[in-house]
Amino acid sequence: MTNISRRSLMKMGGALMAATALTPSLSFAQAASINYWHTFTSQSEQAGLDQVMALFKAAHPDIAVTPENIPNPEFMAKITAAVVSGSRPNVSMVSSERFRDLLAMGALTDISERVAGWERRADFDDARFASISLDGKIYGVPAFTFVDWMYYRKDWFEEAGIAVPTTLAELYDAAVKLTDPAKGRYGFGLRGGPGGQNPIINMMEAFGSPVLHADGTIGLDREKAIAGITYWSDMAKNAAPPSAANDGFRQIIEGFQTGQTAMIYHHTGSYQDIASKLKPGVEFGTMAIPAGPATRVARLAYAYNTITSDENADASWEWIKFWGEPDAAIAFLEKTGYFPASTTAAADPRITGNEMYKAAAETLGFGIPQPSFPGAAGWAESTVLQAFQRILIGEITPEQAVDEMIAGLAEATA
Repeated sequence: MTNISRRSLMKMGGALMAATALTPSLSFAQAASINYWHTFTSQSEQAGLDQVMALFKAAHPDIAVTPENIPNPEFMAKITAAVVSGSRPNVSMVSSERFRDLLAMGALTDISERVAGWERRADFDDARFASISLDGKIYGVPAFTFVDWMYYRKDWFEEAGIAVPTTLAELYDAAVKLTDPAKGRYGFGLRGGPGGQNPIINMMEAFGSPVLHADGTIGLDREKAIAGITYWSDMAKNAAPPSAANDGFRQIIEGFQTGQTAMIYHHTGSYQDIASKLKPGVEFGTMAIPAGPATRVARLAYAYNTITSDENADASWEWIKFWGEPDAAIAFLEKTGYFPASTTAAADPRITGNEMYKAAAETLGFGIPQPSFPGAAGWAESTVLQAFQRILIGEITPEQAVDEMIAGLAEATA
């Protein structure tokens, strides 16, 4: 085990090529090495991570960070096995909906005192920490923000004379009108495969059936949930490619990039992927998630970096707090499109001056967190998504799918 001693605190400054970097804030008696589990998959995400690591290396040459990609569908199984076997990583990226499950299994370290004394603490309002805190204790640092929005083919909409949708009803109508299977064109690239569970839950909530209620109770309103599931499955059947039941992140992105689909539902993190193939503001535009019959649902989900092992904790803290530095946050944004969690970084003119980010700025005013409770992630992935997929392949009806979701929710929260 490498022993780490805190020796000195130095002022921030310096530069890395054209980008601003930081001089080392800590010097370790021996070089420290930490491993970092993350769920980045796209080329733009990897480019963003590489940029942050380069800046961090310049600031902390005595700390080596070894990243390891854990695919989203495998993350919970991997981290559970690591906790049980005593081989947990030093640092893990954690999405807000997984926080309670990871805390329950003892995978996270309380960093409340470190956060309280952090020089960048004032750059983050308390809401940023809400999804990674419990009983007054903080277990992670916000790394960046997933802001739900939609991409649409601006040129297709203009050609067809269709206005940008503001309601889910208008969204469906536009998607159907822009669908022409004979030409290989579909109005909507629906993610019914891996990672598609969250939009399903969002649709039920948009139709009036939240999973987590204001009073802390958990449950679905059967009739309203059926309405939401029916809407989403109709979208898949009538306006999405036949592959929708299996399409994951890569498929919906490529379908949009290559002219197969007119709209996709994702978040700001895919912006650079889209812009690498299509002209922003000319071939594609961005829009806020349209309003449902009951409410407007778009998620503001924060990705957190957490300390998951006591070994080399000081070095791990330097890594997770570095993501809060404005230069690191903007560098990551420019490669990925992911919004900074820091209010200081978010006020940067490189964000406020970009017309394509206006939909995201609008969403910051009404967006809400993903529901988080023990068992939420497993229920969403194993019950909600699988039941919806069975609708799309004709095995069950929306009514039967919702009944399975209700039964699975009861089991997951028992």
